[in-house]
Amino acid sequence: MTVTTVTTALPSTAWAAELADALGADSVLTDPDVTASYARDQAMLAEAGTPAAVVFPRSTAEVVAVMQVASRHGVPVVPRGAGSGLAGSSNAVDGAITLVMTRMDTVLEVSPADRLAVVQPGVVNKALRDAVARAGLFYPPDPSSYDWCTIGGNLSTNSGGLCCVKYGVTTDYVLGLEVVLADGRVLRTGRRTVKGVAGYDLARLFVGSEGTLGVITEATLALRPAPQRPVTLAATFATTAQTGEVVERVVTSGLVPSLLEVMDNTCIRAVDDLLHADLDRDAHALLVAQSDTGGEAAVREVEALARLCRDAGADLVHTTDDPAEGDLLLQARRVALPALEQLGSTLIDDVAVPRSRIAEFLDGCDGVAAAQGLTIGVVGHAGDGNMHPTIVFDPADADQRDRAFAAFDDILGLGLSLGGTITGEHGVGSIKVGWLEREVGPVSLEVHRSIKDALDPSGLLNPGKVLRRRDTLTP
Repeated sequence: MTVTTVTTALPSTAWAAELADALGADSVLTDPDVTASYARDQAMLAEAGTPAAVVFPRSTAEVVAVMQVASRHGVPVVPRGAGSGLAGSSNAVDGAITLVMTRMDTVLEVSPADRLAVVQPGVVNKALRDAVARAGLFYPPDPSSYDWCTIGGNLSTNSGGLCCVKYGVTTDYVLGLEVVLADGRVLRTGRRTVKGVAGYDLARLFVGSEGTLGVITEATLALRPAPQRPVTLAATFATTAQTGEVVERVVTSGLVPSLLEVMDNTCIRAVDDLLHADLDRDAHALLVAQSDTGGEAAVREVEALARLCRDAGADLVHTTDDPAEGDLLLQARRVALPALEQLGSTLIDDVAVPRSRIAEFLDGCDGVAAAQGLTIGVVGHAGDGNMHPTIVFDPADADQRDRAFAAFDDILGLGLSLGGTITGEHGVGSIKVGWLEREVGPVSLEVHRSIKDALDPSGLLNPGKVLRRRDTLTP
């Protein structure tokens, strides 16, 4: 696995004083004990430096001031939300400004007639969902960390979540953005209308760019009508082939559940240890599905799913229209990663493969685990093929650490060999920079660099993430 480390000279006190003058001393923190706590996201093994200052803007104008100061003094800036990322996307750079957006946490507007919301980037995903629910509306993207991750972070990595099989991912809901560019100019792009093809789709350019092209300060997001009361299914299988067969048949039969998730045996056992949920610990795989079409339509859709599971040879099929019981089943899925963390330190991968290759990918991960002598649990969004293999190891054991990183690379290679991609929603960050080059090829990589150079010619925004800096490339 290739990890890029970026180090810059420690800054002078001049720019820090300028920031304090512009934002107030309480918004600019330079105490090393404090700045160190903002050094990394949840990708605990991704390389991270130490920021020279941690800055908390409250408005677009203050973000403009930060970028103007940074541009004048040549100081790198690392945008950051709640720090829930899993690829090192918001990990600090030595001597840089870490720009924490969590104080910009206002839902500025909810328009039922236009089915949209206008929000600042520090709004927590669940807070937005709750706010629009009061108007009878629904914001679908729901990462597992939805109760603490922020919309800005979701935008920066194009997060998906459990509902993506039916509703899509973050970019599908972006109508417009306000972005502060590297030199402090404010770009407003997109629209409030349902349709709009005036010019290039610049809004989507910034979605998934991981803070390397600009700092998102406002988003106009499309909403959906509130879903109906869900009906939930859980099914267990003795083989991955059975599980893969169900996923394929769900797609080819035209069923569109609102949720279709999978956990392997390692995850099942870890979750059962954590929740004492009486799960089938001998099952090779667990599928959890929901339909939110409402009433008899939801019952019929889940029964059709149940028939597919039974026809594939499921050991157990259970359905319920009790929302509380459905929430418990979803809770088992949502705590899969925390449950695996009880087994040791984790290195979390994020590979998406074609849905027809899910079974091969699960079997391949078992093979990697056996070859490297490590525990690897796989949980993921079966509905769109986005899997999250999680490697468990002891980082204090140098041999285990080396094998964990080797397994990480083996899994990425496996995903690409199956026609997949190295990241479905966590982003490239700092931990997969070399792998992006391998996936997209030299022409695409040069286009990436041209866009980066056009918007951030000095390379100040989140250096070392997504793309290697030009000055680190070998001729």
